[in-house]
Amino acid sequence: MRVLGIDPGASGALVLLENGHPIEWTEMPTLKIGKATRVNAPALTDWIASCCCDHVYVEQVHAMPGQGVTSMFNFGHSCGTVMGVLGALGLPHAMVTPQAWKKAAGLIGTDKDAARSRAIQMWPKWRDLDKKGKGQALADAALIAAHGELT
Repeated sequence: MRVLGIDPGASGALVLLENGHPIEWTEMPTLKIGKATRVNAPALTDWIASCCCDHVYVEQVHAMPGQGVTSMFNFGHSCGTVMGVLGALGLPHAMVTPQAWKKAAGLIGTDKDAARSRAIQMWPKWRDLDKKGKGQALADAALIAAHGELT
């Protein structure tokens, strides 16, 4: 079974698991429109379509106190683009709350980088996890997919 996990922000990532092992991954494809960074919908569509995945799990995100209006609009735009691409491709998908996938990974009450540490424990030869920024997004997407495989 092939399961795709998506951390939907413009600085997010996509990870395809097959039988619990990462086989394909990428940073969220983006482009600049003026000063804004947007998800590159055609590139995202091509990448997801090439995965031949059975199911997609996307982190269910929401506004958080203290975040600026512009950053929240940009984040919502990214999430909407991801959901639109999944809808256009007709792929079965589900939204996963951060609490659900973090609980499954044993990360409740830990710091943000704990997901990367957990992913390194699960997939110790996956060197892209070593890069703090990129590795964090990949870890989140992989753990979202891993949670999806269990449900």
